Amino acid sequence: MGTVKLQIALDFLELPRAIAIAQAAVAGGADYIEVGTPLIKSEGLDAVRKLRELFPGKTIIADMKTMDAGRLETESAAKAGANVVTVSATASPATIRECVEAGRHYGVQVAVDLLGLADPVSFAATAEELDVAWLDVHCPIDAQMEGKDPLATLKALRGASKLVLAVAGGINSETAGLAAKAGADVIIVGGAITKAIDPRQATADIRQAIDTQSAIPTELFKRSSADNLRELLSRVRTSNISDGAHRLPCLVGLRPLIAGRAICGPAVTVRTVPGDFSKPVQAIDVACEGDVLVIDAGGQPPAVWGELATESAVVRKLAGLVCEGAVRDSADIRRLDFPVWARQVTSHAGDPCGLGEINIPVTIDSCRICPGDWIVADDDGVIVLPKSKATEMANRAADVLEAENRWRTEIRAGSTLSRVLNLKRWEKRGGGEGG
Repeated sequence: MGTVKLQIALDFLELPRAIAIAQAAVAGGADYIEVGTPLIKSEGLDAVRKLRELFPGKTIIADMKTMDAGRLETESAAKAGANVVTVSATASPATIRECVEAGRHYGVQVAVDLLGLADPVSFAATAEELDVAWLDVHCPIDAQMEGKDPLATLKALRGASKLVLAVAGGINSETAGLAAKAGADVIIVGGAITKAIDPRQATADIRQAIDTQSAIPTELFKRSSADNLRELLSRVRTSNISDGAHRLPCLVGLRPLIAGRAICGPAVTVRTVPGDFSKPVQAIDVACEGDVLVIDAGGQPPAVWGELATESAVVRKLAGLVCEGAVRDSADIRRLDFPVWARQVTSHAGDPCGLGEINIPVTIDSCRICPGDWIVADDDGVIVLPKSKATEMANRAADVLEAENRWRTEIRAGSTLSRVLNLKRWEKRGGGEGG
């Protein structure tokens, strides 16, 4: 294909927003325009028709992901103005052949989306026999949230196939050059452009990264792995995590002693009884730099934490404290600038009886917290990310943050939140039993 092509994926639900981003992306150097599957499902093939009208000279991809009725779906997309139509690799060979035959008749190419295949490399030979034109190496959004990317599969396919290879899945200005080096003919970018504050400049940066096969740094549109989880969690807030986790609530009633502070870190857990500060103090020695102490002290006084414990925690460079119980010496805790979230503040302490345990599961506000679970806390409260889900939850929180950045830009340009979210269109409708 010569020059590696840049394809903008318009995975929106509303056509006006898709058009605005397409115009900015084309101005920034995008070669191909993809009418994404969500947009087709929401707006129908009228989205293809409108974009063909607006961009008569551009290659337009209708991302149908056809699973059945290959002839009908390919024909309809072609008549709407698409140059390339996608079919799912998990469709039957008969469906893929029907797409190819219809494409040949109407002058459109067929791309097979490899999403969901256990062995995409083995499929490459079958794809050539079916006479498709493209293979789409696609790391789906849900897999991206688990820290995965498509580049290893791309490299393997480049050695196994001479077909046009398109690659999609969390690509940004830091990874687009790597995709070009790995052998991509078409690099598909979605969120790094569609959620950018300046989509035109974001496209230009990615275009430059592709052309120079280099990395242009970006703070956003990167997905985390377990190795750099703290870096990502330090950029999001509990509200982002909640939204990304289906409105997960914070731990009710735990409030910060110091406004404006935000922390994140793995939990070192302590269970004790009200007023017994022995195990909480011993846990300071168990914890490592950056850890968060999580104490279950029954949710009531006497205090199990004060100024001297705080001095010790500061020396050990702990990230902060979450206490389901009482703390005291709040003025000194603020003076030491040590982040604390607590159920109660009181003046009286208990005695170090030594009851309880360190690094065992504790339950606060019906939430089970295990050692190593990630804790994020800010002015809105405390939220828990189970260790097994922490990477995915952090990535989904970043995705929420990026979407909000784009909405904020539209509001500042003169829109309103109601219009940005298109609330009237997406209001829940009644619909019979269970509706």
